[in-house]
Parts: sequence; C-alpha cells; structure tokens
Amino acid sequence: MLTKRIIACLDVRGGRVVKGVQFVDIVDAGDPAELAHRHAAAGADEIVLLDITATHEGRGTLLETVKRTAAKLFVPFTVGGGVRSADDAAAVFNAGADKVSINSAAIARPELIGEIGGSFGAQAVIVAIDARRGPGGVTDAEVYVSGGRKATGLRVVEWAREAEARGAGEILLTSMDTDGMRGGFDCELTAAVSAAVQIPVIASGGAGTAAHFASVFAEGKADAALAASIFHFGVTDSRALKEELQRAGVSVRLPC
Repeated sequence: MLTKRIIACLDVRGGRVVKGVQFVDIVDAGDPAELAHRHAAAGADEIVLLDITATHEGRGTLLETVKRTAAKLFVPFTVGGGVRSADDAAAVFNAGADKVSINSAAIARPELIGEIGGSFGAQAVIVAIDARRGPGGVTDAEVYVSGGRKATGLRVVEWAREAEARGAGEILLTSMDTDGMRGGFDCELTAAVSAAVQIPVIASGGAGTAAHFASVFAEGKADAALAASIFHFGVTDSRALKEELQRAGVSVRLPC
C-alpha cells in the first residue's frame, strides 16, 4: 500500500506567511523559513510555498524568500506564484525548489505545462486548481485564478484532465468553499478529480482534524493532503497527525 503524504503549506505575502478563510480575512502566521523548518522537523513529508500575490501584482516569485526557506529544508519543496515561463521555473529551481506549482499561467498558456515538464521532468510540475462549486455542485465546479479573484469559466474536472494530458505530474486541488474553515475537505470534489486523472491529487482546503484527513484519503481518493492553519497555529503537528492516522489504519510515513 502506498503511503499517504502530509504536506504543510506556506501562503506567503510580502515575505511573511499568512492565512485566511476562503481566501480573505488574512492574518500573519510567521516567517516562512522558520515555519518550514518547524513543520519539516515535525514530520511533514513535503513543504509547499505559495507566493499568493505574485500573479495579482504582476511580478515574479520572491526568490530570496525561496532561497532562505530551501536552506532550512531536508524534505521536497514546492514553490508556486509568479512562474510564467520555463525560465521562471529554472530560477525557482536554482533557488532551491524541487517542484513548481503553476495556476494562472497554465490557464493563460496551457503549453507552459509541457515546456516546464520537457525541461525538468513531469514530476517537477504541479498544476494548482483553485475550485469553487457552482449551483450544480461538483459537476459545474469552476476554476478560479489570480489568487481566487477571477473566475475562468473552466470546469474543474475537464481542466484537470487537460493538465494531465499536457504533462502535469500532480494536481493540487484547493476547494475555495472549504478553505480555512477547518470543517473538512471537499471529499466529493476531490474524488471526482481523482477519478478523472491517473496522476496524484493533493487535497487542500478545510483540514481541521485527523478524521478529515482520513476521510479525504478514503472517500476523496487523494494521494496527499495539504494543510496550513492547523500547523501554523498549533492545533496539531505532522507527527501527532500521522500517529492518529496510523491508528485509524491510514498508511503514512512516521517521522524518526
């Protein structure tokens, strides 16, 4: 049985980690390098750093922040925000990232997925999808870009399929409806995307308890699950979470 991955997410604005609820009501959570080190030491399998205002502000990724954070890490490190070309991706990799996450730029120019994958390998390309349910629920869930500010008209499942066909190595699926609420992941939406693609799906948005993780792994068929606020604000850490999941029968990699 493949182990399920637990991923700690750092949403960064202005060089600081922040966290909100449903992409608004943002509060400061700390220094990205310090938090990344703490979460990795506690047993997170991977760290994701998302420069959440890079696209909206029309700038590149904060490379110095990436460098400082990468220097503290010994687990896989993904960086997203402001990556619009293979050259941008190269700069992020040179700063210490192992993978890049692309969202708005992939929708604006889908061939970017293959360009980055062709240069660095599909395993290094994550396509992030910020999703919001429509009146019909999962079937017409829509993709949003620019940090959740702009609807695209694209349907989530169809875009996930296209992203895979174009060479994405993973899908990072964030439910905007459940983000920051700590009431549980959107298992139905996650399951729909997981069933539509063959590549790993990372569930994001709504983590509050170990039971929520167990549900998204079992019902949502997620390969990994990502959380932010429960780690940043001391609700739990990856070690305690993994111990609970193991007791619940979920296969996870326990920290030494």
